[in-house]
Amino acid sequence: EVQPLTTPLLRQMAVFGRRLAGTILLLAGATLWFGVRRHGYDPAEMFMAAVGLAVAAIPEGLPAILTITLAIGVQRMARRNAIIRRLPAVETLGAVTVICSDKTGTLTRNEMTVQVVVTADDRYQVGGVGYEPRGGFSRAGRTLDPAAAPDLLELARAALLCNDATLHGPPASPTPLGDPMEAALLFLAAKAGLSADYEREARPRIDVIPFDPRERFMATLHHDHAGHTFLYIKGAPERILKLCATERWGGRDRPIDPRRWRERTETLARDGLRVLAFAFKPATEGRQALRFEDVQGGLSLLGLVGLLDPPRPEAVVAVGRCREAGVRVKMITGDHAATAHAIAARFGIGDGEDVLTGPQIEALDDAGLESAAERIDVFARAAPEHKLRLVEALQRRGAVVAMTGDGVNDAPALKRADVGIAMGCKGTEAAKEAAEVVLADDNFASIANAVEEGRTVYDNIRKAILFILPTNVAQATVIVAAVLLGRALPITPVQILWINMITAVTLALALAFEPPEDGIMRRAPRTPGEPLLSGFLLWRITFVSVVLVTATFGLFLWERNTGAELDSARTVAVNALVVFEVFYLLSTRHFQHAALSRRGLAGGRYVWLAIAAVLGLQFLFTYTPTLQELFDSTALDAEHWVRIVLTGCVVLALVEFEKWLLRSRRHP
Repeated sequence: EVQPLTTPLLRQMAVFGRRLAGTILLLAGATLWFGVRRHGYDPAEMFMAAVGLAVAAIPEGLPAILTITLAIGVQRMARRNAIIRRLPAVETLGAVTVICSDKTGTLTRNEMTVQVVVTADDRYQVGGVGYEPRGGFSRAGRTLDPAAAPDLLELARAALLCNDATLHGPPASPTPLGDPMEAALLFLAAKAGLSADYEREARPRIDVIPFDPRERFMATLHHDHAGHTFLYIKGAPERILKLCATERWGGRDRPIDPRRWRERTETLARDGLRVLAFAFKPATEGRQALRFEDVQGGLSLLGLVGLLDPPRPEAVVAVGRCREAGVRVKMITGDHAATAHAIAARFGIGDGEDVLTGPQIEALDDAGLESAAERIDVFARAAPEHKLRLVEALQRRGAVVAMTGDGVNDAPALKRADVGIAMGCKGTEAAKEAAEVVLADDNFASIANAVEEGRTVYDNIRKAILFILPTNVAQATVIVAAVLLGRALPITPVQILWINMITAVTLALALAFEPPEDGIMRRAPRTPGEPLLSGFLLWRITFVSVVLVTATFGLFLWERNTGAELDSARTVAVNALVVFEVFYLLSTRHFQHAALSRRGLAGGRYVWLAIAAVLGLQFLFTYTPTLQELFDSTALDAEHWVRIVLTGCVVLALVEFEKWLLRSRRHP
């Protein structure tokens, strides 16, 4: 059974939560013991102080902010055609280091057109583009009537009959239904002048062997109402060639030269064409069933078909963006190795030399596959089970892997990947159920956009932590400082709850709406094992906490030493702490860039709405009788507010000076 993996964020939050809870409990207990033993405070009073410390230190708004930030990321990704089925996958996309992508339909348009037909002695160019029945044939640069080329007609008939796709609508502009490759074969037959309805009625299908990814062929059994029974088979050239003893030429069979056909296959594949081989075999009259042993030899090769599936221009750009972002893109396809090599070169995927095929994957042990998967970016003739082994090999090397898929057999690989990405247009329900993300447009560019949004979500979560923790630590430290100095608590437990409540639902929440940082897709992915609190964040949290504690406790002592009542001094301390948080919010919007600049102040209207909301709430806290009674607050005069705002400006200046020093050290 394939076990899904937990996400980096969930692992980090679990560790962070345990460590934070343990630290707060130890600190609250130590404060209680110190106040009772050292200063002889009443145990009941000190218990309330310890409770206040715990209330102050615990970031109770963080889980809600985390969930809302992820939900906003879901909304943003949906607007960019990436539908998130499991919430933590939003952040995991930002941590992806490797994207394993299917070629057909994801990197390419999945709008195939037959470009070349090769028979025993001739090579035909096919005109027309897209799903249109208009277009002709040429040989050696000269226009050709397909009726004059019986070998071409016989191959086109095989392409039509050994086919599960259908065309609907007016003959001049029919709409295909079914596999895009098979639809392209129907249009080839139409260009050759063959009527699908007539051919299927004249040579009805009796039985079928559906396409099997392991066998890499499809076969159909037919009769012609004249007592003749025969089968057609199409599939990978190297597979079909092994089953053929002859080749079709002028309506007759002659001995086949496998080496010559392999060279012709390589030539088509090097041009970036998907290559299919077609073969024919008579069957005994009256045969009603088709078995695998019926196609295991004695076939006559009709020829090859080369199909063009043009790359998506936006996918080419997206692969380049991923490369700039330090995310490796690996292309997985069922095509011939030379085709995979040519297509990968157009996208800049791989080193231009190495291609690993499905049979080579099967021949490698786990250790060998780990080394190859890390080194090689292009995989050809790959089956769904190979995807699972590739995911596991890359994960053992420490990669965070996103894997795309659309088939039922892709489900194990999608489930095992850190981020399974299913195709919304052509994907099966099994693939969608196993995946965390469904692409509404089946486009690789949407994956790159989702990676950008995932990084933005993680940045905004870190910004919320960078905002919440210093303010919570400052509130707790103010209480500890008061106990150590033997002073009255500057802020009561109920006032702490008020601060946490209004700032969590206003100021901290506003950070969830922040747009991406400049250059977010030009930096390397974060290390999968990187702790949520990096050294940089720990330093910033410590520095800001000290600044906030000093400013808040300093204003409280100033008020008390100038004769203010305890309730009035506490009201100043509460308002000061909230105003300081408002100033600090402006700084937190950017990790390194200056807040006092056009870029720092522009954008993010939610920040300004949050600031207006919290200031309005503080006005009610300070001046309405009901809240004054609930929180023991008192009205403040203009002089108090001048001191609070000036001190807030000093707080912002100190934090911005620290950011300037860090920028100067990084860019001397």
